[in-house]
Amino acid sequence: MNDLIKKLVEAYGPSGFEDNVRELIRPEIEPFADELLVDALGNLIAHKKGDGSGLKVMIAAHMDEIGVMVSHITKEGFLRFTNIGGVYPHTLLGNRVQFADGTIGVIGSDRITERGAVHPLEKHFIDVGAASRETCPVNVGDAAGFLRPFLAQGTRLSAKSMDDRIGCVIAIETLKRLSETPHEVYFVFSVQEEVGCRGAQVAANRLDPDVGIALDVTTTGDVPEARPMAVDLGKGPAIKVKDSGMIAHVGLVKIMRQRAEEANLPFQMEVLEAGTTDARSIQISNGGTAAGCISIPCRYVHSQSETVDANDVENSVNLLVEILSKPIVL
Repeated sequence: MNDLIKKLVEAYGPSGFEDNVRELIRPEIEPFADELLVDALGNLIAHKKGDGSGLKVMIAAHMDEIGVMVSHITKEGFLRFTNIGGVYPHTLLGNRVQFADGTIGVIGSDRITERGAVHPLEKHFIDVGAASRETCPVNVGDAAGFLRPFLAQGTRLSAKSMDDRIGCVIAIETLKRLSETPHEVYFVFSVQEEVGCRGAQVAANRLDPDVGIALDVTTTGDVPEARPMAVDLGKGPAIKVKDSGMIAHVGLVKIMRQRAEEANLPFQMEVLEAGTTDARSIQISNGGTAAGCISIPCRYVHSQSETVDANDVENSVNLLVEILSKPIVL
């Protein structure tokens, strides 16, 4: 599975610019889908047909990642930029970004008079080696993603876009392993989650599912001085109960927990105090949907070294296969 993870996490794909990621995912899922379509917003939707006895189920994993967009070019050729999604200023200085055409830039900042200070985002700039505005190879409005190679250290996997390419990997692997299901399952590889869960909202309004399950990362409470949280790396997928945007459907939470226990799979219960996922958009679409989320524990979320555990990834696939292979009675 690491080869697939590496291919996806190293790909360029900030919110609104997911085409490259979609074209990497398409050949992975095409042989296993009964129907495949791309909607007007850019969501990739794969339909796995059931035997007619189950529900309509939407599985959502977002293809996009956080990034930056050029807002101004100085006469000296430096790029001022704005954020695409939740970019933290303390992760910027000295990092590198890559534009769609392959141009690479180094992030610098205005002069810091206090060594321990962190400048706000607007005090940073990108250096692409240009000597002037006229010789700059990029333009205002061009988007860039962070540049960082995939790293595997035992079962610990780090990359700049585990959020949420690892969810895409889990969806792909589930589709490959799901030989039979009673449900009409729609695997949605969604766009623009990092800027407001927009793709999932469009897809859910189109599909009108009975049940929706998002696949996304969640933070952990297992690093020094972490905010207390009952989620650790390597202890299994986290079944979301609540985050700042939604309360998961009680019956779906019960089913997830039951399937994990029946299959003797490790799992954790997640209450996330800040942040939300595509599950929120699915939950409030149309007349409302029974929605929940399988969360992959992840350290250093929204940094260039987001870190997950391979065992949690594998067990997330196993849990989702268990859920989709059997009846869902809410």
